[in-house]
Amino acid sequence: MVILGYVRLLRSRSVLTLWVGQALSVFGDRLYAMAVMWIAFEESGAFAMGLVAIAESVPYIVLGTVGRRIVGRFGSLRALAAVDVVRAALVAALPLAWSHLGLAGALALVLVAGFAGAVFDPNLGALTPELVEKRDVQTVSGLMDLSGRIARIAGPGAAGLLLAVMPMTTLFWLDGATFLVSAAALVVLARRSPTVRQDLAPEKETVRPQARTLLRTRPDTGIAIGVHGIGIAAHTVALALPAFITVQLGAGAGTYGAALAATGAGALAANGLAGNLRLPPNLPAFYCLAWAVSGAALAAIALAGSVPALLALSVLLGAVNPFVQVTLVTHLSGFPPAHRLRLMSVDLTVIRTAGTVSMLFVPALAANRPSLAFAVAGLGLVGVGLVGAVLAARWAPAGPVSDQEPVGTGASERARGR
Repeated sequence: MVILGYVRLLRSRSVLTLWVGQALSVFGDRLYAMAVMWIAFEESGAFAMGLVAIAESVPYIVLGTVGRRIVGRFGSLRALAAVDVVRAALVAALPLAWSHLGLAGALALVLVAGFAGAVFDPNLGALTPELVEKRDVQTVSGLMDLSGRIARIAGPGAAGLLLAVMPMTTLFWLDGATFLVSAAALVVLARRSPTVRQDLAPEKETVRPQARTLLRTRPDTGIAIGVHGIGIAAHTVALALPAFITVQLGAGAGTYGAALAATGAGALAANGLAGNLRLPPNLPAFYCLAWAVSGAALAAIALAGSVPALLALSVLLGAVNPFVQVTLVTHLSGFPPAHRLRLMSVDLTVIRTAGTVSMLFVPALAANRPSLAFAVAGLGLVGVGLVGAVLAARWAPAGPVSDQEPVGTGASERARGR
């Protein structure tokens, strides 16, 4: 019954247009993620895979740190449609660049595509709440999370099947086509909902505050974003799961695949709850507690002595993920558009930095003693989550916050009324 909120929102043509377009775009992202790593391994070996991963993350870190004005210039649906067209061209050209220009040329395209994604992702996140009424912000956040969950499950499998029947180049062209569909959806949405925009004109510097100013006035938000980065870093220990399965359970690749499937199933099952059940009023504190639960599940994996126990914990681990995602997006969506954009960009910068740095050493360290690694990472995350929850509750605003009132223009409701 909880998915009825999604059904109600999808009756709005604006929300349906955005969701379908982004579902295809995110699915294309997953195809791209697998295809680019495969071609990197085939052409240049495992070292190139690491370089590609870094090249994808560096633009998020750079623009999130010093590119505030650049990101702010793409605060409209039409601008994002243009970015998607550019991404389509870059993705389609990637195999050709690798063939004719080698690793350096391919990394250059991956880097440019990363910059395109770094301006697209926070702007889309900041614009999406403007499609709905304030009461539906949590639900639309869950709906957008759902498309990502589905893509994470279907994307890699689809890429494997497609690679079995078509050349690598065709797969990249297919991925580029998904970006074109997304661009078309954004153009249609811009015509249908012209009020969905952000007031980010370059001359209006006052509506683009610096991150430190925002986080100084809302320390509970800063705590939540910080816990997000630590949570992402702690979860890189999951890359050592194959070693844990081999050493502690004496199992193989089939069990690893089953654990990944169980995590995905748990996330899908919990998404409807995360998007539609009423969340507590103090979202940052609840968010930190959700990370503490995730850490407890991660630590419990160290004690798993059988495959069924591992699968049960994997389901729990997956079930927490939608609550983590939807809670933070709902909280950040409560800020005015310019503030919202800046905070979402900061959040992306934090998690990309944390994920990139931790991947450089955590998986290698965890592979030697995987059980200990899961215990340390999980218990550390429990501690961070609990401390974060206490601080977020302590530093929460005493009353209504004026800068969190303007959220949701109700554009989809007006469009439906016409």
